[in-house]
Amino acid sequence: MKSINNDAPVKCSKTITINASSEKVWAVLTDIDKWTEWQTDISSAKTNGELQPNNTFQWKSGGVNIYSTLHTVEPYKFFGWTGKTFGLFAIHNWTLSELNGQTQVDVEESMEGFLAALFKNMFNKNLEKGMETWLNLLKQTCEK
Repeated sequence: MKSINNDAPVKCSKTITINASSEKVWAVLTDIDKWTEWQTDISSAKTNGELQPNNTFQWKSGGVNIYSTLHTVEPYKFFGWTGKTFGLFAIHNWTLSELNGQTQVDVEESMEGFLAALFKNMFNKNLEKGMETWLNLLKQTCEK
């Protein structure tokens, strides 16, 4: 798994427990083309090829077009990508750990670049809010 940049001006990590198997959580989380069906911040998402490292996908979140490359695809355990938009570079990682039929989901992201440094406080607040939304929507979707 590619590590986030702990020296980046913008970074966040969050955890949630979902009452579903890691297989179910993985299926929802990694079906990028269907993110728009449950992730309300995302208005489009399209993969280019198989779900494997070095393959790319484009998506639009909060009105911003993001170009991403998968770096880690380890079924039911690790999922991660890098993303670029407007001079920003992000590293985003998901870790799934199943115990007794529940899955703990850990997510972390770092963001760097000129805009991240300039608007550090706003970006950190927005990233934290966005992560909480994403985790809560993932939980709702997986527990249906």
